[in-house]
Amino acid sequence: MPSQIFFLPGALGRTQLWEPVASLLSHLAPQRHIGWPGFSSIPSDPLVNSIDDLVGMVVAKINQPTALIAQSMGGAIAVRVALEKPELITHLVLAVTSGGIDVAAFGGKDWRASFHESTPHLPRWFSTYQEDLSAKLPTILIPTLLLWGDSDPISPVCVGERLAFLLPRARLHVVEGGDHDLAETHAAEIAPLIDGLLTEAQPIIPPDLAHKPAQGR
Repeated sequence: MPSQIFFLPGALGRTQLWEPVASLLSHLAPQRHIGWPGFSSIPSDPLVNSIDDLVGMVVAKINQPTALIAQSMGGAIAVRVALEKPELITHLVLAVTSGGIDVAAFGGKDWRASFHESTPHLPRWFSTYQEDLSAKLPTILIPTLLLWGDSDPISPVCVGERLAFLLPRARLHVVEGGDHDLAETHAAEIAPLIDGLLTEAQPIIPPDLAHKPAQGR
């Protein structure tokens, strides 16, 4: 069981994105909404200038059993954190994310150009990040809930299906009529699913296996 729950936002860094879901959860673990330095209302941090820095920032905050609930680009951060600290990540919720795979290869709409045009003040190193974690995903033995919308052009359902195949303990829930903002628009539907996930036991991962290279699948 998690001792705390971290909510990670998407590329805009809107910490309020997960507030509707957070307010509906019955799980009693303390909640923390993590913001990205230099995004939204969060002041810039001279020590955070890359995705690696951002992953390190989140990892440094985790000193007890923690559930990660993440949206879109935040999901890529959550996966990286889970790979670095599997012994303390109890559960993962990944919503409409790439999760470390090539979304474009599955028909996802490229949102980056319009995003940069509409938000020229935001650091670009976050939204331009791309990394293929496909080979490492099968090593993540953490109970995982994948949340996708059937009306999301940015991360289509087939992306969630691919992640469900690669992550050994993942299950996919498709929200009818859900778009890329389903965390806000369908909070009442997905909050009970997250509560259900948080009651699942995490497998004990021996230290020597925590970072074992993935085998082909």
